[in-house]
Amino acid sequence: MKKFFILSLFILATLKLSAATGDLDSLKQKLQLITNDSLKAPVYTEIAGCYLKYDTIVNIRKKRMYQNEALNYTMMALHLYSRYSDTTGLRVSFDNLAKVYHSQKKFSQAKWFILQSNSLSRIKNDTLNIITSLIKLSNIKMDIKEYKMAMRDLNEALSMSVATRTPKMEAIVQQNYGYLYNRMGDPKKGDIALKRADLINDSIKRDEEAKLAAIQMPGDSIVVKKVVVPVVKIKKKVIVSVGRKPSKKQLAKKEVASL
Repeated sequence: MKKFFILSLFILATLKLSAATGDLDSLKQKLQLITNDSLKAPVYTEIAGCYLKYDTIVNIRKKRMYQNEALNYTMMALHLYSRYSDTTGLRVSFDNLAKVYHSQKKFSQAKWFILQSNSLSRIKNDTLNIITSLIKLSNIKMDIKEYKMAMRDLNEALSMSVATRTPKMEAIVQQNYGYLYNRMGDPKKGDIALKRADLINDSIKRDEEAKLAAIQMPGDSIVVKKVVVPVVKIKKKVIVSVGRKPSKKQLAKKEVASL
């Protein structure tokens, strides 16, 4: 069973790499047809994105080659984004560079680039990416044992995620608290943080299931209770006019007239 599972993972990774290779070929052909530099930058980023899938590669030499190509194409994109003042493109490039340098254990470079990403996000008031960059920054600091600094980054990320009511980000922050406490030699606090993350994720899942159920509910299944108003029958009052009884004088006159 274990061998079958490992084989399945290997086949899945091979298929993903084959798909990525196909994407790379088509993207590189597309790049040759583009003459405008401003249109080349997003294609460079897409090519870099294919090389950034190096986590599935087992071969160390090939993995390093993918990392270097990711750096190369990201740098080319970065220069063009800088020329045209594309801040979103710059932020994505900084994130990609930070990822590769972190994987290569080049922590100073990784920290510098993720700080640039964080600064751009703050300028644009992009709360989601500020939180994301703070989490990445805390992970880099964990690896170089700057635990207090990592804690400070997570505290800010947690405050922002709670203030903006983004439970998915809050759950990710709690998970990283768990990793940090475990590295600091405090597994009890680590377990508490991980349990909080699980509770938040469970709550999100329940909410999503409830919303999906509400959408899928057919109209016929909604029962509307009708208020029955009792009908009161009003009997019509029938008035019968009864003539007055004739007097003795009137009867005598009738008798004379008949004679």
